[in-house]
Amino acid sequence: MPTVNDVEWDLVGISEIRWMLGGLSRQRTNVIANTKGFPDPIAELEMGKVWLRRDVEAWIRDNRPELLENKKGPTPE
Repeated sequence: MPTVNDVEWDLVGISEIRWMLGGLSRQRTNVIANTKGFPDPIAELEMGKVWLRRDVEAWIRDNRPELLENKKGPTPE
């Protein structure tokens, strides 16, 4: 288990993850977050599960690369 000194603590919850996934519904985001292969949360707090942002970003790069392509902005004409 990582210690406070070992990890950059940029945490995200379901609300942040849903926007990272392109604005999905909270229900759909929970389904994705509970599928095999999605990063394990690092903690479950009273407000819900939390993940390291870098773990979720890595999952998006590997599993939903089209979301990253959309963030590049419009192509110049």
